[in-house]
Amino acid sequence: MKNKFIKGLLVSSLIAISTQAATWKYAIEESITDVQGVYATKFKEYIEKNSDHKIKIYPYGTLGESVDVMEQAQAGILEFVDQSPGFTGTLIPEAQAFLLPYVFPENSKAIDNFFKNSKAINEMFPKLYAKQGLELLKMFPEGAVSITTQEPFTKPEDLNGKKIRVMTSPLLVETYKEFGAVPTPLAWGEVYGSLQTKIIDGQENPMFWIESAKLYEVSEVITDIGHNIFTTAVMANKRFFDSLSKENKKLVKNASEHAFNYILDYQKSIIKKAKEKIKKDKPSIKFVTLTDEQREPFRKGAQNVYKKFVELTGKSGEKILNQMLEDLKEASK
Repeated sequence: MKNKFIKGLLVSSLIAISTQAATWKYAIEESITDVQGVYATKFKEYIEKNSDHKIKIYPYGTLGESVDVMEQAQAGILEFVDQSPGFTGTLIPEAQAFLLPYVFPENSKAIDNFFKNSKAINEMFPKLYAKQGLELLKMFPEGAVSITTQEPFTKPEDLNGKKIRVMTSPLLVETYKEFGAVPTPLAWGEVYGSLQTKIIDGQENPMFWIESAKLYEVSEVITDIGHNIFTTAVMANKRFFDSLSKENKKLVKNASEHAFNYILDYQKSIIKKAKEKIKKDKPSIKFVTLTDEQREPFRKGAQNVYKKFVELTGKSGEKILNQMLEDLKEASK
């Protein structure tokens, strides 16, 4: 009890100091030149232009793995953190709804409308994040997810026995089981080496990250099956955020909106550039896009993943999924 009391005082002290400090700490799970880094940079520019505060950005790897960074954000050591639902899904199971295959349309305008206006994102998820000591500021897309492998595949049977790296998410594990593969959860720092040494056969990520992290160097085929987009969430430590003045809360919200509006267009432009860089650096790489007919068996398997999501998250998850589907329907009009 005494230790808990002392720990509580320490965290409270860190929060108090943090709110008064000139520098706020912001950790991302990518490099400074990737989508999250560009968002964070735009956020930083707005804060520093419109206040005396400073933002220090910590790219991936500087503060440990994703689990370490989230613990630091919850403890108040970090003021801001950017992390995908694939990692926060263990804290907030409902957030794994963003990992469900074949939920999102392949229409960029509809996706933009969804992230701007979704009731699930703007009204329901903030309450769930708050229970974990986090203030949800924004969710935004980072582009369509592609799958890298050593050999081409066009149907689930082609992936039988193939180890595909996934984030530590029960839903991604279920997804790749349904896709015919052997899902293999791995920390991000182990992925390149595991591909290089053939411990795993493939992995999934948006195109810009496949290029940025040089994953194409240790892969032979990049396949688009249209199953998902990569989503990420920007959060603040809730005690830190709640302690801010009205002016500073508005400042943070405005900075989030400013960066969000910029990133929606930016993330679309880098996909083509990433593919061109990959082709130039490795001309032998194969790009494959499955037809609607070829995608059908993968879509069929996705139905079982939806059921698993509801099993894992109960009525809360089902309610959020239904709202997301309604939001997507509205966004596509």
